[in-house]
Amino acid sequence: MTVRNGNSHATGSATNGSSNGHAKEAFVEGSVAISPNTPELVPSLVDQVALSGYAFISADPTARTDLLDAARQLVYALETPREAMIRFCWSQSTTYACLETAVDLGLFTILSKDDKPKKASEMAQAAGADSKLVSRILKHLCAVGVILETGPNEYRRTGLSISLTSQRYSDAYPCMTACITKGILAVPAQLKKTGYQNPANGTDCAFQLGFDTPLHFFDFLKEHPEAASQFNNHMSAYRQGRPSWMDRGFYDVPALINTKLGEGDALLVDMGGSVGHDLSEFRRKWPDAPGRLVLQDLPEVLEQAKTMSLHPSIEIMEHDFFTEQPVKGARAYYMHSVLHDWTDADCKKILENIVPAMKRGHSRILINENVIPDMNAYWETTSLDIIMMADFASTERTAGDWHALVESAGLKIIKIWTAQRGVESLIECELA
Repeated sequence: MTVRNGNSHATGSATNGSSNGHAKEAFVEGSVAISPNTPELVPSLVDQVALSGYAFISADPTARTDLLDAARQLVYALETPREAMIRFCWSQSTTYACLETAVDLGLFTILSKDDKPKKASEMAQAAGADSKLVSRILKHLCAVGVILETGPNEYRRTGLSISLTSQRYSDAYPCMTACITKGILAVPAQLKKTGYQNPANGTDCAFQLGFDTPLHFFDFLKEHPEAASQFNNHMSAYRQGRPSWMDRGFYDVPALINTKLGEGDALLVDMGGSVGHDLSEFRRKWPDAPGRLVLQDLPEVLEQAKTMSLHPSIEIMEHDFFTEQPVKGARAYYMHSVLHDWTDADCKKILENIVPAMKRGHSRILINENVIPDMNAYWETTSLDIIMMADFASTERTAGDWHALVESAGLKIIKIWTAQRGVESLIECELA
């Protein structure tokens, strides 16, 4: 991959203008690119890793994530700019290609059926694939930490490879290829085309450019049911193992349910609730909560929900949240990861359709979404923000964004409940 034409290793020259015409190329001393990125941070980060490591050993419940954060920051500080550039440009795309291929070949199922090491040739034979090809794929997956190497062309399973034997997890890779990644890759071209304006039209954003379609993301999924199923699996896996607002110590659920409800009154209306995972979780964690639990979504989604053996107390109701809410006076109207799919203008319509149904002093709107902090944002949340920009022309919102949006619909935020960094918050709202 050496550049043959011209001087490939000259470092001190400047160009009379860049290809986009915005600025001249800066003079960069060659040693900068091969020196640690922020070496001055290394000593304090080493101390953080050590402290978090001791806490992890002592079973501190928050120590694992603290240790991960510190370890990542230490890697970023030690890594040279050249190494970071190669990681971003080479490792991420190639790792993804190998993961999706391994999923398609069933390599993780073959490797993870027991804890015994397996030769690449053995796995290739079981998968019905070329031995040399499988060997190359496995070697890269080992190099990036997906599996463990136990000898020449011999590998052992890890927790990650075991998880990828489940379709709930392995569907993430074909899902991203089928309905997400091309939109993300089209972001630079789309932004350039629009003069670098913040996207605000869900039917004219990077998704349409990348997938060469006029369809909105959700309409695209209707035409690609396999991708839709993979998307649903990916979302359920993303949410697994994360603190829930229904857990004791997160949101004040007792205050929500210890209220007088008349016969037939609704306690919780889950708008856009898909197949009912959240209401099922609520009923399981709060079995004695009074009132109706209402699951609302579009007819085609609810057909799948009807096959899910939902608790008999969960009522299924067809409803498009772009129309007026039919359940009047509910204690809470709940939306989980709904509003981040839509532009501010669309979100305002969704919220305004709930307002007429609300009972002042009684009804709440509970919005279960990310709230990006002003500083120290978590990488999962910022990654999701760019995905939403690409595929929906929408956003993961800051606290200021949420206040502005909610107030535009005649509501006010009572409190934003947050358990920990990088976990979806619960935004509790009432009539203004």
